[in-house]
Order: sequence, then structure tokens, then C-alpha cells
Amino acid sequence: MSYRKDTICVQGGYRPASGESRIPPIVQSTTYVYEKTQDMADLFDLKADGYFYSRLENPTVAAFEGKVAALEGGAAAIGCASGMSALTLAVFTVCEAGDNIVSSSAIYGGTFNLFSVTLPKLGIKTRFFDPDAPAEEIEKLIDGRTKLIFGETIANPSIKILDHEKLASIARKHGILFAVDNTLATSILCTPFSWGANLVLHSSSKYLDGHAAALGGVIVDGGNFPFKGNARYASFNVPDESYHGLVYADLPSAPFAVKCRAQMIRDMGAIMSPQNAFLSWLGCDTLALRMERHSSNAKKVAAYLAGHPKIDWVWHASLPGNKYHKLAEKYLPDGQGGMLSFGIRGDVAQSARFMEALRLVTQETHVADARSCVLHPASTTHRQLTKEELAEAGVPENLVRLSVGIEDADDIIADLDGALRSV
Repeated sequence: MSYRKDTICVQGGYRPASGESRIPPIVQSTTYVYEKTQDMADLFDLKADGYFYSRLENPTVAAFEGKVAALEGGAAAIGCASGMSALTLAVFTVCEAGDNIVSSSAIYGGTFNLFSVTLPKLGIKTRFFDPDAPAEEIEKLIDGRTKLIFGETIANPSIKILDHEKLASIARKHGILFAVDNTLATSILCTPFSWGANLVLHSSSKYLDGHAAALGGVIVDGGNFPFKGNARYASFNVPDESYHGLVYADLPSAPFAVKCRAQMIRDMGAIMSPQNAFLSWLGCDTLALRMERHSSNAKKVAAYLAGHPKIDWVWHASLPGNKYHKLAEKYLPDGQGGMLSFGIRGDVAQSARFMEALRLVTQETHVADARSCVLHPASTTHRQLTKEELAEAGVPENLVRLSVGIEDADDIIADLDGALRSV
């Protein structure tokens, strides 16, 4: 039976048998016992489903993976140690030295650093594009070694809305995987697979967990990419000798997820911990409720800030005059999320004075949990970027990133108003 997202949030990923725990138990074990040697051999050959070592799979992690996959409408999911490890493992599943990625420049600072600094050391380069650029301009960046087109549904911290269909069309034309980081929208507000994405990634440390309690990341395989016979992805079409000649493109479902787990998770071990998977599974219970409140609160806060004389500009797609308002109506009709950015009138010192004067809203390196918080990206998450790179990523030096929580909106606004008086 097909259920709506609100129901999947509460019921998805785990179905207890008679007499079993109603919620998934925390299976805090590295290994699992089998009586028959052949049973274990079949697991190692990927001929049977089950668990043999928690570096690859774990029942608690599997429950969380199942819930997220169901929410996104994907074929399979992989729980990872963090959002950055999820992104890194996704890249390594398809890329090797000499390959390249084509990515939106409007992305999280840590992702930008991975793409522009770390991956080139391993021979994988990234070509950045302005997400607002026409398709023809983006296509010029693609060559025979391009393995991935990447963007964020809601860019952190520029709050740009990604035109999924434009990038999906480019990806289909060239037979390239299209991956979307859906962290700040979640499947409650946007389902990238319905717009042509092939992979969806999350930093589950954010809205999925929702309480700033559990670090984690998720890769969701849409199971909708034609790897079979695609010369661009030769590694999917030749036998993997480390798995007795398995050809991933021949698998009936989720070849990307299987290859990622069988090779990358196996060799790098960056799987999510059972404890964090348990907390994140519980957090997802209220995801639909929280995203509605985050969005409505942010809409009110954005409107307040947009009318304040000490604010230069506000970025939130709920505002009718916002450049991405039309795209938001298309891709995020049920809410534009709890993230917004704004510019304090004045210099960086004024931004610091404002943030230090806040009492309810805290200053921290996090976003997208139940509590409201602020950050100055140019001096923190994006401080490794040059002024030119900051401009390319859409991060002015006076930008303040505000993650609007689920507190009473009037209390949030009152705190912002009090802090703005000190500027």
C-alpha cells in the first residue's frame, strides 16, 4: 500500500514482527552469528540479504535507511557517518583520477572545499557553474570524463533555488548522473526524483535528525539511471573481481547503492553508527510537522526583516520579490524551509555586534534543528574561500545566515528586533 509522507515519517523503515520492539532496537554489535558456513558465504557474495559486519550494514542503520528511501521515493539508501562522508562516497562510487564533476557554485562551503581543494589532489576536478546560467553555458563544461552534475535544492547559505528540470535535462542529454543535495528542503518540501534527479543526498544531522543530536549523512539511489551499456560508467559494466565478477549494471535494482556499499563503504568504513541512526530514525517521526512550522516561521521572519531599516537585503523564496519565488512555487509549493540569509547594513563588525546581542537565537555552527541559530559564513564555514570565491558562491561578507527554529515566531522576531537596536 502507498502511504503519504506524513505517515511514512512515523511508520516508515521498520515493521516489527509479533512480539518484537515497536521501534527499532539499537543493535550495538560489530558482528553477527551464523551456524552454516554457506549462509555467510552467500552474504559475502551478495547472494543473500543479511548482516555480517556492521562496517557495511547494521539493522538499526537499515531501519533509518529504509525510512529515508521511502520518504524520497528512492530504490535504496545508505546511512553514512556524516553528510560530507555521504557526498565523498557518492563521488568515489563513480569517479576516479582523470574524471570531473560539474557543480553549481552556490553550495555549502564544506562541499565547495571538497570539490575545489581536496578532490583535485586525488585527480578529480570540479567545474563550477552559476545555477542561474542558461543550459547551453552549463553544457560547455561537460566532456567525456564528466561523471556527475551536482546542485543543492536550497543552496546554503545563498538560499538560491535549484532549477531541477534544467539540470535533469542536461544530464539526460549527455547520459550523466544528476545528484541533488536535498538537506535544506527535505522530501517533505521537495522530492528531486520526481524532477529527474538520480541521486539524493542529505546531511541527516540537520532536519532529518532535527535536534542537533546525531551526526550523519544519507545517499539515496533513485534506481532510475541507465548504467547498462553506458560507456561513461565503465566500472558499472565490467566485472568487479573483488566480488567474484559481479557486474553492477546487471543488477535489477539500485546498482549505484550496491556498488557504493560493496566497494566504498566496505573499503572506507564511513557507515552511520547505530546510536545515531536510532536518534535520526526517531527524529524523522516529526519531520513533516517540523518542516511545516520551520517554513511558516521563516516566512514571517523574512517578511519582518525585509521591512526593517537596518537590513540591506533578505534572501528567502517566500518573499514575492525574491528572484527565486517562481521556482519555489514550482519546486517547493508547500513551504520554502527554515533557512534564510540577510545582510546587516554596515560592515562585518556590525554583523558581529548584532549576533552577539541576540538572547534567544544562538550563534553556532549548525542549521536546521528545532532551535533558531545564526552564523556569519564568511568568517566561519566559508572562511577558506577567497573574496572572489565568496562572490561566486553568493556569500557577501555582511551575510548573516539564520536558521529559523520551531519556537513561537513572535518570540524569534522580538529577539531579532532587540538585537538590531544595538546595531
